[in-house]
Formats: sequence, structure tokens, C-alpha cells
Amino acid sequence: MRVRGVERPPTALLRTVEVIDTIAEWSGRAFAWLILPLVASLTYEVLARYLFGAPTIWAYDLSYMLYGAHFMLGAGYTLLKGGHIRTDIFYQNWSPKTQGKIDALLYLLLFFPGMIFFFWMGTQEGVHSLLIGERSDASPWRPILWPLKLCIPVGAALLLIQGVSEFIKSTQLALRGRPL
Repeated sequence: MRVRGVERPPTALLRTVEVIDTIAEWSGRAFAWLILPLVASLTYEVLARYLFGAPTIWAYDLSYMLYGAHFMLGAGYTLLKGGHIRTDIFYQNWSPKTQGKIDALLYLLLFFPGMIFFFWMGTQEGVHSLLIGERSDASPWRPILWPLKLCIPVGAALLLIQGVSEFIKSTQLALRGRPL
């Protein structure tokens, strides 16, 4: 479709990107709330340990689990916002079309295979952990581990979905020379 001499991407493509970006935006905002119980548990631990001399057996486990979940589940949102690391020393000097071509190629060659593998293996580990009722041996509290381990495939799935949107955007940038 052309609008005033400029070819527009198909409406279905635009709608797909919009839906995927909305999922990433929503999930990122929802999972950001994990920071509150993390801060609360660490604050409680510090107060209990240093003011009352009564450290907890659960604070360390809860903190690494909440932080791990926060990190994994927010990865798709971070990709949407362009927050993942990038080496810009060469990239910033390339034309938008070249940037789009390089990004699209790297999504196909590195990102998608890596994330599919990550999702596959994370699913196997998470389901196995759930089925055996795996518990941590790192502390006397011995919390269950499957909720944390299942964050890996969920986070990978959200990252993969957002990767589809970013691939579409970079392909359009490569073809049109300007962002979608």
C-alpha cells in the first residue's frame, strides 16, 4: 500500500508488531513488581540481623530467587526498550539500512537458535524440577526450586516473542531505510 508516494508495510505486519510489543510492555510492567518483595525481604533481613541479632534462614534464598525471576522475566521488555548490551563502535556509523540488515541477519543466525535452545533446555529442566519436587540444598530452609526454574522457559518464550517483533522491525529498516 502506498500513502503519498511512501510504501507502507502490510497492516497485518504492523498489527503483529503492535501486539507483540504490547505483550512485552505489559509483562515488563507486571514483572517489575517483583522488586518490591525483593526489597522488603532484604530490608527485613538487614533489620533482623543487625538490629535484633536474629538473621533469617530464608532471606538469601528468597533474594536470589526473586532477583533471578525478575532478571529472566524482564528480558523481553528489556529487548523492546533496547536495553540489552550492544557494541556501538561500528554500528552507530552505519546507515539505517545496513543496521537493519546486520540486525536481521544476527537475529536469524544467533538470537533465534540460541533462544530456542534456551527455551527447550529450560523447559526440560523446569518440568523435571517440578516432577521431582526439587529443593535447594544451599540452606536449611530448603525452598522448592521449580518456580525459579520455570522462569527460565517463560522468560525465554517472552524474549523469543519479542525477538520476532524486533526481527520484523529490523527487516523493515533494512528494506525501507527508516524505522517501522
